[in-house]
Amino acid sequence: MDSVVENTIAQDFRDRRSLSRESCGLVGHSEILRNVTRLLGKVAATDTTVLILGESGTGKEVVAQCLHQHSTRARGPFVALNCGAIPPELMESELFGHEKGSFTGALLTRKGRFELAEGGTLFLDEVAEMTASMQVKLLRVLQEHQYERVGGSKPREANVRIIAATHRNLEERIREGLFREDLYYRLNVFPVELPPLRQRGDDVFLLLEHFLVERAKDGFAPFTLSAAARQLFLEHPWPGNVRELQNLVERLSILRAGEEVQLDDLPLHMRRGREVLETESDALRAVWSGVPEEDVSLSMAVSAAPTLPDGPFDLKEYLEEIERHLILQALEICDHVVARAAERLGLRRTTLVEKLRKYAIQPGRG
Repeated sequence: MDSVVENTIAQDFRDRRSLSRESCGLVGHSEILRNVTRLLGKVAATDTTVLILGESGTGKEVVAQCLHQHSTRARGPFVALNCGAIPPELMESELFGHEKGSFTGALLTRKGRFELAEGGTLFLDEVAEMTASMQVKLLRVLQEHQYERVGGSKPREANVRIIAATHRNLEERIREGLFREDLYYRLNVFPVELPPLRQRGDDVFLLLEHFLVERAKDGFAPFTLSAAARQLFLEHPWPGNVRELQNLVERLSILRAGEEVQLDDLPLHMRRGREVLETESDALRAVWSGVPEEDVSLSMAVSAAPTLPDGPFDLKEYLEEIERHLILQALEICDHVVARAAERLGLRRTTLVEKLRKYAIQPGRG
């Protein structure tokens, strides 16, 4: 091989190895995030299967793209598939493609995600949502590195790197009989766990600045936070993680562009969380002061209950607005995957779909 070519390849490999938080789009300086970056730096340039774990909204796809960009497959395609957003009956065709006429509606031959990702990386997000039968088929591809299109008989080579992700506890899913243990070990070669935003301390403000810069590119003047709002940003548990923060910045940059955000400008669910904490603190102080525990519990229940509005009001409309608000929160936290939002709300998927129609809510996915 020509020495110039060898040097170019070697330099290109070193460039991919020099992985940093900035080159990955990971914003923050917390030690827990530094540890994640160190892990990514060790595995990125290999062809090893990676399993990314973490709550919804922690940036699993961002990390998957980072691994691809710093791998030897960087010049190949990066193909993503959200397994929770595809109906079970279509999953096999989505992954492996199908031949013309292989089933009703298959008017043309279609490539699947494995074929589209040839020579690159296939990112299987929410892999725990796969049905048992699809888990078997995925396992076979991982073992044999071959697959067939639906309705086809010609084996095709699967020259792809697999990166999988889930917000589920897969070991619990195995115990419940919902996930295959052998597939788990095939995917869990190199696990990377992403921390929730509530564990990252002041990273929340670095992310805030990052999103404000992004909004400024669209012509929105940055806002500032009052002392009380800043404190609430630190105290809030951020159930939707980085995605929840990003959505909040988008909302506030419209409402308070170039202004100072006050506590009352923040969403009700954020402020209510603080009120509950304050009520619990008051209750603990009461216990320490000798107030009977039953009276404290009653006090907390009354304080947390909704207040009856002054004058007559439409109770049905009031309750529907609360329901609509909770559905929107569940969708946001669950990345707009209807099946997961229904589970979060304790509803059947079909029931939630009916409510989405009722309130004219467009879920976006799933």
